[in-house]
Amino acid sequence: MDLAFEMCDISKTYPESNLQANNSVSLSLRKGEILCLAGENGAGKTTLMKILYGMEKPDFGTIKIWGQEEKINSPLVANRLKIGMVHQHFMLVEEFTVAQNVVMGVEPRKHGICFDIKKANQQVEKAIGEHHFSLESDALVKDLTVGQKQQVEILKMLYRDIDILILDEPTAILAEQEIESLFKTLKGFAAKGKSIILITHKLQEVKRISDRVAVMRQGTLVGIYQTKKIDEQTLSHHMMGKDIEIHRFRCAPKQDCHPILSFDSVTVLRPSQEKPLLDSISFTAYSNEILGFVGVGKNELGVLEAVLGGRIAVSQGNIYHLGEPVTNLSTRKLREKGLSYVPADRLKVGSSLSSSVKENLIVNHVDDYACYQFLNQNRIQLDAKRLMDDYSVAGTPSSTLSFLSGGNIQKVILAREIGQKHDYLVLSEPTWGLDVASSQYVYEKITALCDSGSAILLLSTNLDEILSLANRVIVLHQGSIAATLNQSEVLRITKAELGQYMLGIKRQVPNGD
Repeated sequence: MDLAFEMCDISKTYPESNLQANNSVSLSLRKGEILCLAGENGAGKTTLMKILYGMEKPDFGTIKIWGQEEKINSPLVANRLKIGMVHQHFMLVEEFTVAQNVVMGVEPRKHGICFDIKKANQQVEKAIGEHHFSLESDALVKDLTVGQKQQVEILKMLYRDIDILILDEPTAILAEQEIESLFKTLKGFAAKGKSIILITHKLQEVKRISDRVAVMRQGTLVGIYQTKKIDEQTLSHHMMGKDIEIHRFRCAPKQDCHPILSFDSVTVLRPSQEKPLLDSISFTAYSNEILGFVGVGKNELGVLEAVLGGRIAVSQGNIYHLGEPVTNLSTRKLREKGLSYVPADRLKVGSSLSSSVKENLIVNHVDDYACYQFLNQNRIQLDAKRLMDDYSVAGTPSSTLSFLSGGNIQKVILAREIGQKHDYLVLSEPTWGLDVASSQYVYEKITALCDSGSAILLLSTNLDEILSLANRVIVLHQGSIAATLNQSEVLRITKAELGQYMLGIKRQVPNGD
């Protein structure tokens, strides 16, 4: 049997937090195999794969690539060994185009000297078409949605024709149609003899795509199983060390709901483009309601999130909070008015990676801890510890945020924003990177906040999340509202029917409420 890699007795401890991320882990991947590496947040999955990719150095252990022991000290060494990794947090140059990012380091050249941008665009356009991605080769990465940026990362590795492909939560923010296309691509990749390891915590995803599944918990390898011989409940028990009861959460309808936030014919234009990014969007979010938003492919959800968060300006139309105009106010001003905000891009918008966990938790309300020009550090420490315990965040309040896993960073942001009782909460991809237990806890907190009187605006590419939480759903297609679904319609609609609205196959006249 040909083994693409063998990792033997890998151990890794981070001295700063005294966290043992990997404890004597041994793992192998076969040629032409798709292996899922599953586990709860902070289980050590990403650290193990970063060691394989040369981004982290193990304290102990050895790695063999195709039977040959190798010292993988950097991603450059990994690339030479034909190992590629698509990261959960993007490694893209925002000011470059899609094509420039995809071919970076392996650029086609004219006469072996000058960068051949025309050829690069042609090659990347061909790859985009082959994999059915919603991208344009000459688009700037900074203008892409989070989902589209994920596609660029995947395309970078596919373009390089690597033999061993590591994907860290690759479907976390992809729409259902995009996931189906990706899985088709990966299966074709494996059929050609390529080896794929996919880091995930999604049990349905494990069953859909993998040949085997390796389960990690608290830095150790629990076991490796044939996917077809293990059911989701058993897999969940191995991942969590206990059985997790899955609950359905939805805000109970109330008779005395009142308008919290209203959009009146809001339009967002981009210079040099005829078609608006958002085209005359009107809706009202009410107290005691979760209003869901879905869309696919283009910039709708990303632009809507940026408008709701005060990060880009409205070209036409008005926004009202409790009847008062708040159009084009800054994020800070909107927070003062009553906004809580969890962005999709948690690293660049939602957090400060170089700061501590406790500093990230109090950043929006530092004044609450002020005492005669000083900060009450004891109170900050206690409140941070309480929130970390509530949300099962790994590390300590003093840990630097960048040392946490992606899922734990997301939990810090959620704890901060949900913990502040505001009029309305904007949530964009709230459970991206969270395991089942953490997602269930977040859903419980969201619905409790809704029941207490807040309006929740939920933007998500996770249709199961939308359909299980939202009281109403607004579907966006090409910048305008394709459908507004009321509570009874949300309860009846299937994901396939919702997808038809998202793709523009069906359209409903929006009622504006």
